[in-house]
Amino acid sequence: MMRGPASSSGAAGAPAPQTRALMEAMQLLQRGDWTTALARVTALVSEAPNSADAQQLFAMCLAEAGRASEAEAAFERALDLGRGHPLILLNYGAFLRRMGRYDAALVPLQRATVQAPKHANAWRELGSTALALGRNQQAIAALEQACKLDPDAVATWHTLGRACLSAGDLARAQDALSEALKRKPESAPILASLGAVKRKLGQVEQAMTAYQQARAAGLDTPELEDAQIGLLVDQGLVRQALTRARALVTEHPEFASGYTTLAHLLWEYGAALEPECDPLQELAARIAGAVQLPRVRLAYARILLSAQRAEAALTHIRALRALADQPVFAALEADTLAQLGDTAAADRLYASVVEQVREPALLNSYARHLLRLGRWQEAAERAQQATSLDPDNQQAWAYLGTAWRLLGDPREAWLCDYQQLVTQVSIAIPEGYQSLSEFLVQLRAALLPMHHARSAPLEQSVRGGSQTPGVLLGATNAAIGALRAALQASTRSWLGSLRSDAKHPFLRRLSADAQFVGSWSVLLQRAGKHSNHVHQEGWISSAFYVDLPPSVVESHEPDFAGCLQFGQPPVELGLDLSPRHMVRPKLGTLALFPSYFWHGTVPFEDTHPRLTVAFDAQPKRARI
Repeated sequence: MMRGPASSSGAAGAPAPQTRALMEAMQLLQRGDWTTALARVTALVSEAPNSADAQQLFAMCLAEAGRASEAEAAFERALDLGRGHPLILLNYGAFLRRMGRYDAALVPLQRATVQAPKHANAWRELGSTALALGRNQQAIAALEQACKLDPDAVATWHTLGRACLSAGDLARAQDALSEALKRKPESAPILASLGAVKRKLGQVEQAMTAYQQARAAGLDTPELEDAQIGLLVDQGLVRQALTRARALVTEHPEFASGYTTLAHLLWEYGAALEPECDPLQELAARIAGAVQLPRVRLAYARILLSAQRAEAALTHIRALRALADQPVFAALEADTLAQLGDTAAADRLYASVVEQVREPALLNSYARHLLRLGRWQEAAERAQQATSLDPDNQQAWAYLGTAWRLLGDPREAWLCDYQQLVTQVSIAIPEGYQSLSEFLVQLRAALLPMHHARSAPLEQSVRGGSQTPGVLLGATNAAIGALRAALQASTRSWLGSLRSDAKHPFLRRLSADAQFVGSWSVLLQRAGKHSNHVHQEGWISSAFYVDLPPSVVESHEPDFAGCLQFGQPPVELGLDLSPRHMVRPKLGTLALFPSYFWHGTVPFEDTHPRLTVAFDAQPKRARI
């Protein structure tokens, strides 16, 4: 949102008649009459070419007229004339953000907060922009400052809640949204955000209540329907969810996320519900009428990539680039070319795009590509750039550790200290159970009916098995509730044994306790495994062993069937690196480790399945 001229705060102004004319033009712009405002301010710029206010208003009118390049030039001129006045910086940043140029917008917004540290709007704009870039911690810090300066700003509390949710800090997200609702109890968007937090916490009934309240308050959007479909899946009501997902894309063919939801449901559950279901064929038919819409085409391309249909994805990505050659499309084409093995073309695209946008996800993709090419020093440099932008980026630390290992850099041992940072502990026998084996029998009985899917999820590490949806440890089942308490106690005990290190990406975040931000169960069948991966949403990751095949329980070295392995990067990187550390599963034990450690499992040959529970956790911090 644009603000008024800067002259009242000391920027280079204009004579009184011109000041009046400026105010009149500003009022016209605020009323939406930008055509008349632009005509007025064009004349003013001609009369007073050295007025920062006139240049700024000229830029704002040009922006409303859709003349972006001219607006940018006028903002730059206004900054020169106004000596970097914070209000001009704020408006310039807001303009760049509205253009979708979030990375560029950060620069003037950061300058604005330095020059006007008590300006709440500057902090709010900075926080919102950082959130759009996925820089959650920067966003949270800026938005918390904005809330301190203007505690009654409902929108700021709401955005802070969304930032905390994005960072996985669910307790603080809930607190921020509660503050927003205190000030605006009937706000449908805030209620919907609260529903998202409740769902992440595994509080399904409370999430549904929040979504229903949002709908009653007037929110009737495809986004809300999509969220409620997700809750149905969490409750195991998959058939209802699939029916509503199909209706969602029929009623809202322009809603890109609806196709993603439908694709995941068809992929995991379609064959179980409808034996003749062909997920990709149905999706192609349903998307045909809307595929020309850029957001829909982008969503479809990403689905195809997840389903290992890179050739088909490339066609859609190139069509998007022909419409608007945005960095995000070029980066996705580079990812696709790399997947197809066209490394030279991918390399050219990555090198070009990374000069335009310095964004952690893009830098990670480039680092991955460079590792494949054997350019390890360059890979390390790109991964380090990503960790500088986002110090909690788990993927970036994983790529950096791999590059250091290949370079023989001793920092790999410091970053990936498997002996200290991987543990395996037996949980205490939960209250109400005579033995651990009795508890595991009850837990197994609770978990097995939750495995409805016939196929492993898209974009997950499971191969040859199934994964439960939703937040497992939020379930009301008694055995699962007992497990949650036991896992929390074991995690807390392990954290108490570690020592903080301000320079280490895991140990610098050390906390006395951790909060779960995701939890699930995995059932692997014969020859099943987890491919090597990391958990971007976590800080701590885990594996708890509920049931194991006899071949895994009885195996001895050098047979590692069914074992949890660490330090070996994904096979698609083409690196001849062996695992650094192995954990042999034991019933009733919990393995804990940093989320950026590459980890996977060794396949096993046994008709008896391998059943586990896992969670990701974030440090538990002081609440707002």
